[in-house]
Amino acid sequence: MDFFEVLSQSLPNPDVYSQIILPILIFFARIIDVTLGTLRIIMVNRGRRKIAPILGFFEVFIWIVAIGQIMTHMKGINSFIGYAAGFAAGNYVGMAVEDKLALGTVIVRIFLSGGSADLIQKLSAAGFGVTRFEGWGASGPVTEVFTTVRRKEINKVFAIAHQINPKAFITVEDTRMVEEGIFPRQANLMSTILSHGKSK
Repeated sequence: MDFFEVLSQSLPNPDVYSQIILPILIFFARIIDVTLGTLRIIMVNRGRRKIAPILGFFEVFIWIVAIGQIMTHMKGINSFIGYAAGFAAGNYVGMAVEDKLALGTVIVRIFLSGGSADLIQKLSAAGFGVTRFEGWGASGPVTEVFTTVRRKEINKVFAIAHQINPKAFITVEDTRMVEEGIFPRQANLMSTILSHGKSK
């Protein structure tokens, strides 16, 4: 007799277990399992070779120990709904956690129809490495300002770009790996933030 059978028989009404408790257990076990799986896939895509195997270990461990047992005792429509809802919620939670962690680097491309000197000066002052390209768009000449930044610093780049040109066209792309490059140091970021606050 395993834990789930003991839990079921300890309740005065067995239907409470099969209709309420078991679907809830399935829901939360599936959230944990799928969240780890989502994070593992993200880490694999970002080349995080040390973190991905660890997440994979716990993902499979939970599947074998928890979800494997739960699936054995799963019955009724409520359990199936709990399984499907847990899977959907797990994907959402996994992506939300990854967004909060803001791991990795991204390429930010800012396209301007006017001059780019002010934008380049502001980004450089904030510690970002900047490269400029001249091109031709649908409405005439454009300048592309290209920078690679840590994901958690995207909003800072957006704020600077919108301050210079609120109508700037901006794209963001994930990068798998970055070598060398210029990135803001924490001290530079703090001084930029403080100076920006004083100028208001």
